[in-house]
Amino acid sequence: MGLSIIRLELARDHDFPNGSRERGYEFVAPLGADGRIVERDWRPALDRCHVRRFWNGDPDEIGHLIRKPGGSWAFHYDLHGDPDDEETGYRFGDHKFAVGEYVSINEHDDVLRTFKVVAVQPAD
Repeated sequence: MGLSIIRLELARDHDFPNGSRERGYEFVAPLGADGRIVERDWRPALDRCHVRRFWNGDPDEIGHLIRKPGGSWAFHYDLHGDPDDEETGYRFGDHKFAVGEYVSINEHDDVLRTFKVVAVQPAD
């Protein structure tokens, strides 16, 4: 099974009524045929499962896709050594990462935001 590059862009919300193509995430993960993250394929590829958070006006944040105790998936921005610098995907293990689908992420400021999957392509 190969890795995929998934691009998420901010969906409409109260702060951005039209959504935003300039705010979102690009991350690498192993996806099954059903579009869901495959945990058994993630561990051997951990070093390749990186994330880039882009937010208009802010510097990009770079980190990794991690599996937290209890089974949730999160983006861990570990480049500066802060163990609490994470953003957790809401039920990422249950979601299908396919163009047109929506997922939610609990961001740094403890705000749950919704993002649209706008691209999925092979990383290999």
